[in-house]
Formats: sequence, structure tokens, C-alpha cells
Amino acid sequence: MRVFLPSTLPAVAQALLAGQVGPGPLPGFAVTPALREAYASGDTEELEYAALTEAARASLRLLASASTHASASTHASASASADASTNTSASANDPAAPSRRVVLAAEIPAEHVKPDPRDGEPARVTISQPVHLKDLAAAHVDAPDADADVRSAVEALPAADAGDEDARFTVDGAEGHELGWYATQELAYLTE
Repeated sequence: MRVFLPSTLPAVAQALLAGQVGPGPLPGFAVTPALREAYASGDTEELEYAALTEAARASLRLLASASTHASASTHASASASADASTNTSASANDPAAPSRRVVLAAEIPAEHVKPDPRDGEPARVTISQPVHLKDLAAAHVDAPDADADVRSAVEALPAADAGDEDARFTVDGAEGHELGWYATQELAYLTE
């Protein structure tokens, strides 16, 4: 089944080195019964686009998490920073990386995918195992010209979550950028 994995450019670089995305369990987005119920009509392609859009929002949250992690790191002691630099999740959340949403599309056996719908995320699933690079079908990534809008959206996300309409408008500005399609052979070039 087609599953969309939210990611970041540093996390893609890490996956290329590891030969897989993960370890599992991993969050993803797919055409689920809850997503079908949320959309009264729509063919598989339209529903996959809706799942891709949810994954892009989750990628924005990963970028916000990296930004928060960077703020916390500046207040940490030198020894704590040294420990964090060896943590794989810390290296996957490089705040100096370009602010681009990344969604990896993968073909995953249905038995490894469990629906995990949450408020506002009917396409959310949990993938029980790591996703091997050979299972990736493509990557969807913001173009460089989206960087300023995505960076602004990352900064506005907490206020948007709290109900601020102006902040929501800023987040929508990033979501207005279409993600470009990249073949898996191009992943290394994206992370340079």
C-alpha cells in the first residue's frame, strides 16, 4: 500500500546513510477508512493527495520540532550538547538545514501498516517496521522558493495551534506551495 512519510532533508540524509527510514514504529499517512469517510467522494488518486497533504503538515511540525530542539540546545551545557550530537534524532533535526517540507512515498505491505487516525489527521497510520530505501517510490519536496514561507509557518505554528487566525494564514501560506516530485535516485542530490 502507498504510505507517505513526513520527513526533513537532514532525516533523508540520515536515511541514505542507514539504508532505511526508521527504526519503527514510524508515523505515516495513507488512504485509510477514516480518510475515505472524511471525503464523501474522490478516487484513489484524490485520496492519496489528501494523505500526502497531511504528511506535508506533519513535515512542517518536524521542522518546528527541530527549531524548538535548537532553542533548547543553545541553553544546554557543553557536555549535554556533546551527548545530543551523537543522538540520531538530533542529527535528523538540523535547524540549519533548509526549511523545506519533505514527504517520502513508499510501498509498504499492508500488514505492516495500522490505521492511527487522530483529530484532524484521518489518514494517519503507524508503520511497525523500518522502511528500507528499496521500498521508497518517490520524494515530494518544497522548492527552494518556498523556504521563506515555510520558515514563517514554522515560527507561526504554535500560535496557529492556539487559534490565532493570522498565524493560521501564515501556515496556510506554506501549504499553498506544491511539493515537487523527485525520483529516489535524486535523494542524494537533495541532501547535498
